[in-house]
Parts: sequence; structure tokens; C-alpha cells
Amino acid sequence: MLRRSTAACVKARWRSFSTSPRDAVILSAARTPIGSFNGALASLSAPELGAVAIKGAIERAGIEAKDVTETLMGNVLQANIGQAPARQASILGGVPHDAGCTTVNKVCSSGLKAVMFAAQSVMTGQNECVVAGGMESMSNVPLYLGKKVAPYGHDKLQDGLLKDGLWDAFDDHHMGMCAEAIAEEMGFSRQDQDAFCLESYQRVENSSKKGLFDAEIVEVVIPQRRGDPKIIKVDEEYQRLKADKVPSLRPAFKKDGTVTAANASSLNDGAAALIVASRQFAEKNGLTPLATIKGFADAAQEPLKVRTVCIPLENSSHLYLSLSACTCA
Repeated sequence: MLRRSTAACVKARWRSFSTSPRDAVILSAARTPIGSFNGALASLSAPELGAVAIKGAIERAGIEAKDVTETLMGNVLQANIGQAPARQASILGGVPHDAGCTTVNKVCSSGLKAVMFAAQSVMTGQNECVVAGGMESMSNVPLYLGKKVAPYGHDKLQDGLLKDGLWDAFDDHHMGMCAEAIAEEMGFSRQDQDAFCLESYQRVENSSKKGLFDAEIVEVVIPQRRGDPKIIKVDEEYQRLKADKVPSLRPAFKKDGTVTAANASSLNDGAAALIVASRQFAEKNGLTPLATIKGFADAAQEPLKVRTVCIPLENSSHLYLSLSACTCA
């Protein structure tokens, strides 16, 4: 990183933390519990999950739904969920019909990119109050059969979850192979990854039991054919882990690999939403922001190295913020 004089550091710090009426601030954050693949939330579509998060974010922000003038929601797996997923979630979430809506697909970064777009629209004065977030239902992705079917005999179905979500379109392999390549390059052993996996699940379990996620989770109410509705209000995946089985699982993506079904990213359903507004909107309505969005950045590199794409971000984000090491402590 660049080193600066003390005076320059003070100037950079002031510039970074001074306020403006057009600052993009976060007024609230809400998420559904994270459901397991074909688990507790599987009966709901991504827009339905998104609507739950949007309602929760609006309520927690202390605003009215009519204050929202745009909804931006990330969503990758859009097959079979209907037109305009973000608009579905927005309307189901109580936002008026005249609010603009856009669905963002930047694979794993879709929700974050939606927040970046929201911040940009607020900073430039296009909007005063925006919903931004992400939603996904991996459980509901259909199988594909092209319209140009074989005139006679069998044909082959494609798994939409793989085709449009977990398959590298450039190198023609599962995204798990990208993880294998990075693990080999960085020297992460199977034992390293299993240990990290177990520690991660343990942290989630401990935090959940202590109620540390309660402030961010919005319960999901699922109507049943008979009896009372089912209420889901805790994350599901950590409850399914069998810790003693983790070391003995076979590699998932190649024979001598180190990535398994346990230490790889899990398949899940869920949604999250933020209310992003201008500082002047917050002050006018007597609202206290949770945070100010001071900057953001994108980065990209060759597809195989997608797992380390955050490394180039360090330089680009520092350039955007005009920060040095002295303001990042």
C-alpha cells in the first residue's frame, strides 16, 4: 500500500469519514433463515423469499413501503420463477407498483452488485430510498429439455442448477474444480479445509444458540394444507452436519481431490434485503443509519481463479476511496 505523511493521512481520513446529504446510508438489514437444499424453505420460490426479506427490511427501517422508489434484487437461478423476479419480490413485499425494479445476475456477487447499484443511484440523486438485496431458491431449479428434441428415442435432461449456476461456462467444468485448483495452488490440504469447515459450522451453531442472529433474521411463515402454518426462524444447514463423517467423505469433484460435499459451499435457499437511502432522507425522517457506504469496487480475472478474485479488489477499492494503510486500520 502507499504510505503517506501524517498530514496526508489526516486529510484522507477526513475525506473518507466526512458526511454529505447524498451519502448512501444503510437504514436496515433483514434476512430469512438459510434453508437447506430441498429443506424447510423448498416450498417457496426465490421471489417469495425475497418478499419476506423486503417486508422485514422496510419494517425495521421505520419507513413506509411507499417511500421506496426502486427495488434491486440479485438472483442467479431464474428459470421457472416467472417474469421479472425482482418485481415479483417487490410487489409481494408491499412496495407500490410504481417503484422501478431490476433483477441483477452477477452469479455469487449478485446481491452485492444490487447494493452497489442502489448506492450509486442514491449518490447521484436518482433515488432517495431503495431496496437492495438478493434471493435464491436452489431447491426449485428445474431440469431442462431443449425444444429441439430428438424425433425418436431418448433425449438428455440438463440440471438447471448446474447449467446456469454451478458450471464454469468457459472451462466447461464444475465450479468445484475451481476450488480444487486454488486449493492446490495455495497449498490448502484436505485437513486444512475440513478443519475450517468444522470450525465454521461450530461458529454458526454457537452463534445461533446464543441468539446472535436473531436481530437480522425474519421468520418465514409457510402455510400448510392442514393445521397451523410452519414457522421457520433459525438457519437449517448447521443442524444437518454430522461432524464425525466429515473426515471420511470422498472427494466430490475429482478422484484425488480435497474438496468434499462438506467442506465445499452448501446448496441453500434464502433471501436478504437492505434499505439504502440518502443521508438527507434519513435526517428528514428522523432515522439513524446503521452504516454509511463509503465506496465499492469490482474486480475480475481468469475464470479458473474466481475464488481469489477478491485479491485485486484491495487495490481498486483503495483507489476509489483514496485511502492508504493509515485509514484502513
